[in-house]
Amino acid sequence: MTDEQDRAPVWLTGTGDRSGSGDRTKRRDSTEHARLGELAAAASSVEGDAGRALALARRLGASVAGPGDGNTRQLFEALATLAAADLTAARVAEAHLDALSILGQAGVDPAGLPGAPAGGGTWGVFAAEARGARLTARQADGGRWLIDGTKPWCSLAGSLSHALVTAHTSETSRRLFAVDLAHPGVVVHEGTWVARGLPAVPSGPVDFRDLPAVPVGDDEWYLRRPGFAWGGIGVAACWWGGAVGVARRVFAAAREREPDQIALAHLGALDVLLSAAGGSLAAAATAIDAGTAAGVDGAILAARVRGLVARTVDEVIARTGHALGPAPLALDARHAQRVADLQLYVRQHHAERDDAALGRMLLTNAPAPW
Repeated sequence: MTDEQDRAPVWLTGTGDRSGSGDRTKRRDSTEHARLGELAAAASSVEGDAGRALALARRLGASVAGPGDGNTRQLFEALATLAAADLTAARVAEAHLDALSILGQAGVDPAGLPGAPAGGGTWGVFAAEARGARLTARQADGGRWLIDGTKPWCSLAGSLSHALVTAHTSETSRRLFAVDLAHPGVVVHEGTWVARGLPAVPSGPVDFRDLPAVPVGDDEWYLRRPGFAWGGIGVAACWWGGAVGVARRVFAAAREREPDQIALAHLGALDVLLSAAGGSLAAAATAIDAGTAAGVDGAILAARVRGLVARTVDEVIARTGHALGPAPLALDARHAQRVADLQLYVRQHHAERDDAALGRMLLTNAPAPW
């Protein structure tokens, strides 16, 4: 695959067609193409390095708007463009941008938080739950909050400056808190990450001991806010962009030598898959900015889009393997790493369990869906 293809922008239509009438449209498309092209080049230069990914994420935090700010399509296209070039860059940037968006929704200025560096920190969102690992929050003297316990799946906890973490304030309630990861009360478990995908983004458990924490929103605000569903769609935009990057290898192979009918069939099927999933992301971005993706409607939309994109990713990986055979996986380091990264990343979708959750929402909260 050529460097130009690896560094090309990704549009939500899945076709790259941004044609329109009028000078204003042409200027807008030219500007967007240049912006995404620069973003793709920057992500490509990350080459799976977490330090470079963090530096890129920090730069993007000052220039990329959050979901629901009127430019959600551009956000999703930026995330997809990052992922098509380098999934480590996308994985790190998505979490950082999501954290900044959450703080913005809560009206919290990250620069005013304890330990905030002058040039801006790097953020993660640690909200996973697991059996045998529990994080609790309590108020100490003077109304200060302290958190104790263990949080699973804390990506890059040893490299980030700050994180947003969910902690239990009672047996039935959780609350979001901002924490300084440089505090001595933070103990990162090293050496547990053995993944071949996203190897530079370890996501292991972290112990918190009497750690000062700043509440962000009230109990359950993190889960109730409209942006919770929107953030999940942003992750799906990364998955989709990663699938575009994998599928580009098939397109490049078809251009390198005359394709037979089987190769053409795979290429056509990949286009159908990616175009449909890209269209679902575009429609979701429109709904978010129109204010029609809140509450249950937003949760159902997110579940549908994430499910469709996750299925697309699985089939893109399978079809690409069928179309290309073992050679790229064995001899093309960038392609092999991209496939491994994407296979792990998309497993954030919980497959049949997420399908079951969507089915429950449809039965409980919506009229007949079809």
